[in-house]
Amino acid sequence: MPELSIVIGAFGMARELPRTVHSMSRRYQTGIEGLDYEIVVVDNGSPVPVDVGSIEAIGPEVRVVRMEGLGVSPAAAVNRAVAGTSGRFVGIVLDGARMVTPGALALARAALELDPRALVTTLAWHLGPDHQIRSRLSGYSAAVEDQLLESIGWPEDGYRLFEIAALASPNEQGWFGPINESCCSFLSRQSFDSLGGYDESFVSPGGGFVNLDFFLRASQRADADLIVLLGEGSFHQIHGGVASNAEDPDGWKVFAAEYEAIRGFPYVDPELEPVYFGRLPPAAKRWLLEDESMIKGNLQVMEALATQERLTNSRDSAVASLNRIRSSRSWRLTEPIRKLSRMARRLL
Repeated sequence: MPELSIVIGAFGMARELPRTVHSMSRRYQTGIEGLDYEIVVVDNGSPVPVDVGSIEAIGPEVRVVRMEGLGVSPAAAVNRAVAGTSGRFVGIVLDGARMVTPGALALARAALELDPRALVTTLAWHLGPDHQIRSRLSGYSAAVEDQLLESIGWPEDGYRLFEIAALASPNEQGWFGPINESCCSFLSRQSFDSLGGYDESFVSPGGGFVNLDFFLRASQRADADLIVLLGEGSFHQIHGGVASNAEDPDGWKVFAAEYEAIRGFPYVDPELEPVYFGRLPPAAKRWLLEDESMIKGNLQVMEALATQERLTNSRDSAVASLNRIRSSRSWRLTEPIRKLSRMARRLL
């Protein structure tokens, strides 16, 4: 029985899906020698079915299942795919265009071993110079993206993805900023089942706010931490998806209305205090200061730390000077006089 079952949702994505699956495979992931895991690609009724042979050839841990008639939302297909797996832990990539970095699985497993009730997530990026809704208007395309990936020699060093990407909207302030969605989630099967999986009431194309809803419910459980994996990430490939690459702003209004109709109140981003787990490879450190608002925030933090350091140094210096005085010969010789002075102050 595998320890971890990964489910990747797919609708078309003939260009993008092989890279995503490869990035989850044993050929790419590191530190997983003792991890028994499976990857299930669920083809949610693609007009041109996923090429089973080429996808399953990526590794023996990969299999493809096709489901039809479940609607344009991925919720039902992913729930059924999870139900068909047996791992103690579950990993979900709802959008099959999202590649991951090489240490994601090993670090997620370590985090869940420490806290099995946690929701574990990577932060999210878009390949290219900006969020793809904007960059595609400036000429960014699949062909340009292919050239970018070739320029960093992917998949030789998966961490170089940080060099050719822009922060995605769920975590646009980078490391230690707010987060409202997970594009690559890990949690225990018990937690997934207790949440009821993805809510199949969300029937909009791409699921609408179904992923936001799942993240909100999973991250706000009592006694369940949100763990953000430092130094790992998911990277979205451009493919004309309903949400990530959509041009119609009214689409978001439809999604928001659907959420409110289902939940009975408007969607509001959660206020969370994540636990951070991992370390930052050199290529990932740029995102500590990349965003302008994050720069200001980080500068304020650094200034506060510098002030604290100065105060600490001043305090330590004063304590050291006092200790030197107290250990001096003159201090010892004048101790009787100080005792008499204290006695006199009490009498007065």
